[in-house]
Amino acid sequence: MRRQLLITLLGAVLGVFLIGSLATYQTTRGEVDEIMDYHLRQLALSLRAPQYGAQPELGPDDQLFDMVIQVWDEQGLRLYLSRPHTALPDRAQLGYATVPTAEGDWRTYSIVMGSRVVQVAQPMSHRNRLAAAAALRTLTPLLVILPLLAGLIWYLVGRGLRPLERLARAVGQRRPDSLAPLAVAGVPDEAQPLVQALNGLLGRLDHAMSAQRAFVADAAHELRTPLAALQLQLQLTERAGSEAERRAALGELRQGLLRATRVVQQLLTLARQTPDAAAAGAPPAVVDLVELVALVTAELQALAEARGIDLGAEQLDSGSTVHGDRDSLRTLVVNLIDNAIRYTPAGGRVDLRVWHENGRVWLEVADDGPGIPVEERERVLDRFYRRAGQEQPGSGLGLAIVKAIADRHGAELRLDESARGGLAVRVGLPAAPVAAEETSGNTAGVEP
Repeated sequence: MRRQLLITLLGAVLGVFLIGSLATYQTTRGEVDEIMDYHLRQLALSLRAPQYGAQPELGPDDQLFDMVIQVWDEQGLRLYLSRPHTALPDRAQLGYATVPTAEGDWRTYSIVMGSRVVQVAQPMSHRNRLAAAAALRTLTPLLVILPLLAGLIWYLVGRGLRPLERLARAVGQRRPDSLAPLAVAGVPDEAQPLVQALNGLLGRLDHAMSAQRAFVADAAHELRTPLAALQLQLQLTERAGSEAERRAALGELRQGLLRATRVVQQLLTLARQTPDAAAAGAPPAVVDLVELVALVTAELQALAEARGIDLGAEQLDSGSTVHGDRDSLRTLVVNLIDNAIRYTPAGGRVDLRVWHENGRVWLEVADDGPGIPVEERERVLDRFYRRAGQEQPGSGLGLAIVKAIADRHGAELRLDESARGGLAVRVGLPAAPVAAEETSGNTAGVEP
């Protein structure tokens, strides 16, 4: 497009320049002819006298005679004056000179010819009139050509930008659900980055909408099972023939309600971690990760003790502050510890660590449960994914929520094998800047 505009505009300017040059030449030729004719007329009028010493008689062309010729002898006596009653001085200055007089400035040229001094003079006012008239007539063709040049530039620029107009119409006529890439054929090189950026955006929107549709379908599928179980358990409660059967059925119904409630709560938690929902939440703040981990550990201590799990912290570095949403980070810690407790067998251990490394604050939750095979560690981060043969009830959303929160905070998420063969989940959050005295101490071996 740049090359096309350059070629067409240069061609148009060159064409208009040639036309203007031709018009200027014709006008200048007329001006030169007029000036030369003027000098011919002045020369003829100045030679009216047959000889020096005689004053010419005034004729009908005298009002056209602007030049004045004076001749002096070697004694300084004026022998000839072509135009009487002029205001020129009686003395001549050899060469060119501008002489001020009562009638205005005169331009003179004086030369010695034998025993005579000849002076030719002309009023500057006439020269100024000729120059103004010549300049006006020279600019007239350019003033006439200027609208033509403007019209050509308008047309050529509009023609050069026509591909962009077609691209704008193509984007404007898109339906909201039409996310197919824009055609790149016929698009100028200058617009290629824009088309590629738009196609990338459309691709990301298509991926986001596909993920949303998949999420809705998965959520509906996951909710359908507990709701169907609730309906069956309700029917069993209604058909109970004895108080013992009714109490057992009500217990099963209560457990089903708890599972359904947990699924709904996790779905809501996951929905809150989307970029749009997160942007509308509370502004980020400095969060003390050690304090947050200690608080969540104290809350889940009863659950760990009920399952016979040894829940404690091996290392908690003081000054481990991060910048983020406190509620979301609390949800991340809760999900990590809760998952570790659920999948650790009775009598096992869940160890927590918080430390600094390479500008990040790392949180590690390690257990001695069955762990996750290497080939499935990426899959378990997907929503609703559950490994085959799992006995613990769940929805498959815990680690998906952790991944969404980690991505929101620019954190690094790693799934590794713990020292005792279980799963070790590490989350590295960008450290918030703190004062030096706040980061000087370490606290190790803290048992909440």
